Amino acid sequence: MCMMHHLVPDRSVGFSLTRTLEIALAAVGKPSVAWSMYARKLQQAQETPSTLQPSPTARLRPNRNAHQNIGLRPAIFLTALTLGGLVMGAMSERLFGSTLLASLGYAVAYMAGGLPAAREAVRTMVRERKLNIDLLMVLAALGAASIGQAADGAILLFLFSLSNTLQFWALGRTKNAIRALMKLNPEGATLLRDGAEHWIEIGAIQVGDTLLLKPGERIPADARLTRGSTAVDESPITGESRPVDKVVGNELSSGTVNLSGSVEAVVLRPAGESTLARLVALMEVAQTQKSRTESVAERLEGPYATTVLLGVPLIFSLLHLVGQVPADAAWYRAMTFMVVASPCAVLISTPAVMLSGMAAAARAGVLFKSSAALEALASVKTIAFDKTGTLTEGKMRLTQVVAEDIEDTLGLAAALERYSEHPIAQAVVKAAADKAFSNIPIGNVQAIAGHGISGELEGASLWAGNRRMAARQGAHLNAIQDTALGELERNGSSTVIIGRDATVLGLIGVADTPRSDAKLAVERLRALGIKHLVMLTGDKYEVAQGVAATLGISEFQAELLPEDKLRLMRELPSPLAMVGDGINDAPALASADLGIAVGSGTDVALESADLVLMQNDLGKLAAAVRLARDARRTVIFNLVFAFGIILIVAPLAVAGRVPLPLGVIAHEGGTVFVVLMGLRLLAHRIL
Repeated sequence: MCMMHHLVPDRSVGFSLTRTLEIALAAVGKPSVAWSMYARKLQQAQETPSTLQPSPTARLRPNRNAHQNIGLRPAIFLTALTLGGLVMGAMSERLFGSTLLASLGYAVAYMAGGLPAAREAVRTMVRERKLNIDLLMVLAALGAASIGQAADGAILLFLFSLSNTLQFWALGRTKNAIRALMKLNPEGATLLRDGAEHWIEIGAIQVGDTLLLKPGERIPADARLTRGSTAVDESPITGESRPVDKVVGNELSSGTVNLSGSVEAVVLRPAGESTLARLVALMEVAQTQKSRTESVAERLEGPYATTVLLGVPLIFSLLHLVGQVPADAAWYRAMTFMVVASPCAVLISTPAVMLSGMAAAARAGVLFKSSAALEALASVKTIAFDKTGTLTEGKMRLTQVVAEDIEDTLGLAAALERYSEHPIAQAVVKAAADKAFSNIPIGNVQAIAGHGISGELEGASLWAGNRRMAARQGAHLNAIQDTALGELERNGSSTVIIGRDATVLGLIGVADTPRSDAKLAVERLRALGIKHLVMLTGDKYEVAQGVAATLGISEFQAELLPEDKLRLMRELPSPLAMVGDGINDAPALASADLGIAVGSGTDVALESADLVLMQNDLGKLAAAVRLARDARRTVIFNLVFAFGIILIVAPLAVAGRVPLPLGVIAHEGGTVFVVLMGLRLLAHRIL
């Protein structure tokens, strides 16, 4: 087996989107292929049974949506039913003149759109002893009906129901992220007991059991290697881009993959205390943290509803008792105030903009999981990038050959390495295959654990490996070769020394190379004013330094565990976005103000993130920032306009200067205007 120059230090570390968006996209155009790909990934994650249970101490975010207890599909159905009742009532009343059919249609709209909100309003009053926006919407709709404007109340309930459904769409993220994480845990494992192999479920694994791990199998529990040697892919847990060589005595982390060689290991910790379980716990804690926008919205909801509700009887009393306005006229003005003051345009201002922005982004393969994600991206001042699989391709590739005869050296190396399963060896073989080199027959091939691989060619010993392998063969690097080897190592490349007998033929460098679009993406983000760009990785310092220098990133942190990345999320300047693709990035993605995942990443990273780059194009991140900032400007304009309508028309309604029909026109006209302003974003192009 071909080994890298030196062993990478071993570590044992402690660790939906739903059809709503598809329906929305269908309303504005054909859903993108990228969305279909992502939907399939989510469906697969949802169908995977969990083998671990979330920590009982974890507290997930409370759901205060009016549709919280009915599920997303019923919520969509109720919103559609509200719209159907509204259309039926309006058409029956205005086109056919049928009062009975109109009343039936409006009744359906009031029942479908009002009951969930009324139930949530009652629940909040009884359990939390506070008023909320749900109560205001229901009373505003009933108030409109009480003065003969049932259509206006039905419109109000439809828009409110639509807003709730859009918010409800993101509530399954935490559960789905945990379920996707469980895909890393195999259903069972092979144990050695009394000299025989036994397959058992993962929950039955006990401390002290001996695991038999075959090539390609995922390690089911934290364990210590007791027999054999292998290379392990730790990138899902630590972000280490290169396979980590393991020998007897090294620890293996659950969720990592045994790449080569059948080995035996003794279990150190039960499944509930494994690396994977600790990552689950980190995920749970990170996703309970609320954004600043959510906190502000919760603080303002109750006071606004209380102010408007208290204002209605106060206005009636002042008009009737102090102003000597007749009771029916005073009630008419108070109900007009209720309709005008109901924040219909305010409520739809943000969803109209955000939905349009999300649809425009989705067409280009940039998927926002919630309106909050689009809002957060507009404010981001710091972006932290994972390295492996995000800024780099996540695949080992040949980077350099140092030899007098490059083609001959590469051909001999490939002829020898094709007998090895090691990823570094496979990178050498692939590079030779790309150049169409012919195979050279090698005999008596042997893998030497911790050193490399050797064979015989025309009576001579051909070998490939690290410095220990060269010393074993009695070979010495000359000054030029020694300098080149040191340079390759400082640049973060895994190195292979190729030799025949006691002669060094050349050096080969293999590394995880940066994405072709990564440097341009960094430059575009800086041009937008995002000056603080930092790279976080679990990889070695030398590797991180080389990649950062290539991409023009001046700040980086290396050899990080998932807990370290989570800690840095709290220390880096905010608002902060985290871009990643691996399981080890999941807690940081959930904890950051905005989590961004590349589409080629793991399911748990996709689920934990707030934004997904489905086409793995980092260059589109800068375009998404521009879209988000345009959306923010539009939202601010819409809100100022909507509140302006209320502040101007509401006092005039109280003064009797605005009759109810004119108040409805102002109210609904403002609503239509802010919706059209939002739809303007559909023309935005992300390139």
